[in-house]
Order: sequence, then structure tokens, then C-alpha cells
Amino acid sequence: MDTTLFPTKGNLIIAKNTLALSRQGYELLDKKRNILVREMMNLVEKARKIQDRILVVFEEAYKALQDANVSLGISLIDQIGLAIPEDTSVHVRMKSVMGVEIPEVTVNSPRMQPRYGFRMTNSALDIARMKFEEAKILSAELAEIENAVYRLATNIRRTVKRTNALKNILIPKYEELTAHIAGVLEEKDREEFSRLKVIKKVKEKS
Repeated sequence: MDTTLFPTKGNLIIAKNTLALSRQGYELLDKKRNILVREMMNLVEKARKIQDRILVVFEEAYKALQDANVSLGISLIDQIGLAIPEDTSVHVRMKSVMGVEIPEVTVNSPRMQPRYGFRMTNSALDIARMKFEEAKILSAELAEIENAVYRLATNIRRTVKRTNALKNILIPKYEELTAHIAGVLEEKDREEFSRLKVIKKVKEKS
């Protein structure tokens, strides 16, 4: 039903209720947008710090691995690497931030035990092992944050579109519609009042 064609009290109530809901929806979406933006900016800053740290850690890890390759030989390092089992310590679960599902990554690894003997290795390999373990944890944390930032940014764009639609389209439309229906009903009331006054005067004369 096109309510613009029916200036009735019922449609006026409907228009006012829709206008009130649109305004309330705009306020809620605007608050949601602000919270998501604040959350995203915090994560962006956190990601920047982790990226700076992870570059240093990877550089140290590869330097130690290079030293181990030179001192122990690449073939021995390859054999040690093949003896290391598949890593299953990384776990992902989802959490909700203002209705946005974002991942939460955890690394449930106990204290890392070396998978090689100490007689044929040296401290360079130990340093490389520890640095790569640290890099793994930082990589998991960075992946969590970057994925969360992407999901938050996508939802922020969607929320902005909705708030703009409410602010620039729906709310002005129902403000105009409410004013139009109210004006027509007021005009009808004035006409009815004038008609009743005329009828009253006619009755008084007769």
C-alpha cells in the first residue's frame, strides 16, 4: 500500500512509527559503526607493532639457520628438519564483536623440546629453533589480527551504507510523509469544523 495516497489517521500512525524506528535504527547503527572503527584502529596499531617485531625475529631466525647450515652442513639440517612432526598446536575459534564474527587464534604448544641430539649440533641451531618458534606464534597472532581487521572493515562499509540510507533516504522520506499526512488531516479537520459551524448557524436561524 502506498501510504502517500491515503492521508488517514491510521497511515499517520504508521508513518510516525516507521519514522521513529528509522531514527532509532540510525542511532544504533551509528554507535555500532563508531565501536567497530575504534576496535579496528586498535587492531591496526597492534598489527603494525607485531609486523615490526616479526621482521626482526625472522631476520634473526634465518641468520641463525644460515650459521647452522655453514657450521653443521645443509644435509644434517635437512635430516633434523624431516624428523620434526607436523605442528598441530594452532587452533582457531570464532568470537563476536558487535555481531561481527572474527577469528581468535591460539597456539597451544607446550615448552618446545628439541628433536635432535646435542652431540652433533651447536647453539646456532638452538637459536634458530627458538626464533622460528617465536615467529610461528607471532605469525598466528598477526594472521588473527589481519583477518579481524578485514572482517571489521567489510562490516563497517556495510554499516555505513545502511546508516547513509536511513539518514539520507528513509528518515527524510517519512518526515515528509508524516508532515504531508498531518497537514492534509488538519485541513480536513478545519473544513469539517467550518462545515459544522455553518450547519449550526442554519439550525439556529430555523
